[in-house]
Parts: sequence; structure tokens; C-alpha cells
Amino acid sequence: MLYCAFLRGINVNGRTLKMAEVCEAFRSAGMEQTSSVLATGNIIFRIKEDIPRLCEVLETALNENFQTESKLFIKSTNEIRSMLDAVPYIPDPDWHIYIFICDAGFEQVLAEEFKTAVPSGLSDESAAVKGGYFYWRVRKGSTLDTPFSKILGNRRFKEKFTSRNIGTVEKVYKKMIE
Repeated sequence: MLYCAFLRGINVNGRTLKMAEVCEAFRSAGMEQTSSVLATGNIIFRIKEDIPRLCEVLETALNENFQTESKLFIKSTNEIRSMLDAVPYIPDPDWHIYIFICDAGFEQVLAEEFKTAVPSGLSDESAAVKGGYFYWRVRKGSTLDTPFSKILGNRRFKEKFTSRNIGTVEKVYKKMIE
């Protein structure tokens, strides 16, 4: 089975991990053919057989290797393809599209938070839930300045999701199917 682990909070806010070292920690935990895509915590790996509590095994390996709390979300090649197929927005060079990878059901929490932060008609950014994922479309240059972006840094959401630009997810998928 081929998977990608999307790590939360890597190489932001002073928390830096070298992707080669993260790949090595995955190998030490029994993963094979590990590789990274960009320096934002996207680790592709293969396992021969299903491992119970795979996410927990990898989080423990990272915590032990780097003495830091790590949260990750694991998706198969098919799940990533479904994530990309469900994108509700047409690519536009003036806009970012983000996919939020989260605990099951949390996409609805994000949708409610978006509605609260961005009352209808008061912003040109938009959000949608499709296929179990939350998608956010925001004008380039304003990603960190919107009311919704301020909510995303809330401590109560810290371990519930990670987000990636659509371009990053496309690069991950492309590398997985090579």
C-alpha cells in the first residue's frame, strides 16, 4: 500500500524538521520507499501489510526522534485522487485553493467557523465541503489577512487539521503515481 502522511505545523513558526530525517524516522518505524514532497511535511511511503493504528505508530516515531508533539493525517493514493476530483473551484492564477485534511467530521466545524468569520456577501473568499474535505478559496496575497485565517490559528484547532495548497496536493499525487 502506498500512502502520504501530511504532517501538521512543519517548517512554520520556528518548528523546522529536515525532511530527510523525517523520512529516516518513517523507515525506522517500518515504512519503505519513503520520500518527501517539498519541505512542508508531505511524506510518501509504502507498507507491505496493513499496520493497526498506523497514524499512532508514525506520530510516536516522530515524537521520539524529534522530541516534539507531531500530528499527521494519512491518505492513500486513491483518497488523494478523490480529494483532487472533489475540488469545487476552477483554478485561477489570482486565487489560492486550499484543501483541509482533518479528522472525520471536522470539515463541518470548519464550514461553520467560515460562515461565522465571513458573513455571506462580505468577502470574495469562499469555502465549501465536498467529499469529506473542506476547501477554501482565497485571493492570493491575502491568505494570512482574512478573518477566517485568524481562526485557523486558534489553539483549540491545533490537532484537528492540516491544510495544503491544491498545487502541493497535485505534486504529491503526481509523485505517488510515477
